[in-house]
Amino acid sequence: MSKIETGGPAFPRPFHETVDGNFSIAQTGMSLRDFIATHALAGMLASDHIWEHIRGMTEIAPNDKAKRLGAARTAYAYADAMLAARGGDRD
Repeated sequence: MSKIETGGPAFPRPFHETVDGNFSIAQTGMSLRDFIATHALAGMLASDHIWEHIRGMTEIAPNDKAKRLGAARTAYAYADAMLAARGGDRD
């Protein structure tokens, strides 16, 4: 199984000392892949066409849980494609 490219942190905040001598703890937050997938899913759910697609999945996704999982996997597929394009991979 190949390693999933996450794109690194979406909103990294490095460890640093503030002007008043306090310290800010480093945080990575969600990955760029998660951030892109979240927006892809939001766009899909805002579109009337996604419901036609989900209804079309009835044979391969016989219940609501399976349909939601299919929509989430689709969102991550879009995120993976965007990360590949960002890295120069055009396949």
